[in-house]
Amino acid sequence: MKLLFIGDGQLGQMLGGSAISHGHECLLYSTRTEKVKPLSAQVDLQMSLTDAIAWADAVSWEHEDIPADIIAAAHDKFLMDPARIKSLTDRRAEKKLFDDCQLPTAPWKSYHTETELQRLLEQSDYPLVLKTARGGYDGKGQWRFKSGDDAAALATEAGVQSGIAEQLIPFEREVSLVGARGKDGSVCCYPLITNVHQRGILSYSLGAIDSVPEALQRRAETCFRRLTDALNYIGVLAIEFFVVGEGADARLLINEIAPRVHNSGHWTMTGANCSQFDLHIRALTGMTLPELRLEPTLMINVIGAEKIPVGLWHHSDTHCHWYNKDARPGRKVGHVNVRVSDRNSALRWVDQWADKLQVLAN
Repeated sequence: MKLLFIGDGQLGQMLGGSAISHGHECLLYSTRTEKVKPLSAQVDLQMSLTDAIAWADAVSWEHEDIPADIIAAAHDKFLMDPARIKSLTDRRAEKKLFDDCQLPTAPWKSYHTETELQRLLEQSDYPLVLKTARGGYDGKGQWRFKSGDDAAALATEAGVQSGIAEQLIPFEREVSLVGARGKDGSVCCYPLITNVHQRGILSYSLGAIDSVPEALQRRAETCFRRLTDALNYIGVLAIEFFVVGEGADARLLINEIAPRVHNSGHWTMTGANCSQFDLHIRALTGMTLPELRLEPTLMINVIGAEKIPVGLWHHSDTHCHWYNKDARPGRKVGHVNVRVSDRNSALRWVDQWADKLQVLAN
């Protein structure tokens, strides 16, 4: 097949590499430069977006904020309704989807003005997390509020944009589920994995390392199936959850979804017989989704660092990925996958290398 991916960042590049390894042809379209380019090339093609869409058998994306003109131009080449996917860039639509699918999420309300937000804050009986309806990622566009805080001052700051206010949930840990739904409705999911954030940015993921109770995995996969069926989704999608409670009382609350390949799925490039990128290509092209074989893998994000140390590039247990981006504090510029034996060995790697690989914004 001929595949066109909207976006030429690291996710687009990794999707393109997987497409080619599966015997398909691939082009990328940069929404920043509005140019078509071949995989890994620094030189643009003398080809219009219209020509690229005509060339492609199917169009997919690396990020869900697809420009409206591309949705209109490529509508017949998308394998699902892209307008429904783009709507999920608004957190109000995302939360409504969870409610419509009767899936557990933190209690929430929307606000549209500073006055409306101030009233909501003053009337709240519990701590809140405020999030802008659109934009904001890696901890940006979020605020916290508790009893005694200055509601008027926070409303002035956060109420510039519409958004949602959701109850602050005391959770045990953050986990994610990455999986794919095929053209025939079949589903393939990796196990729930633990994610650890620093200042709102994913620091590292423990892939196939922590033991996952069967009941939690079943609940997570039920959420995945309901959401992807409701969207008539084809391809890889990630769900971020909070684990609330412990042991037999543990339950999952959905935090948010990403209708695409996801940072927390990068561990699969080393720790699975089929990576999340391979899984996405298989789903798009109608291949049978695989039986997964997994290997415990730590994924450490490289954030704001100028380079990955040479010692990691040459270590027999590591698999390094550099995104060829200019480094600045808080910006993801690569990741390192590490084959480990268990949680303790993974945390030893984190202790040794995280500070060297991560420069966070103030």
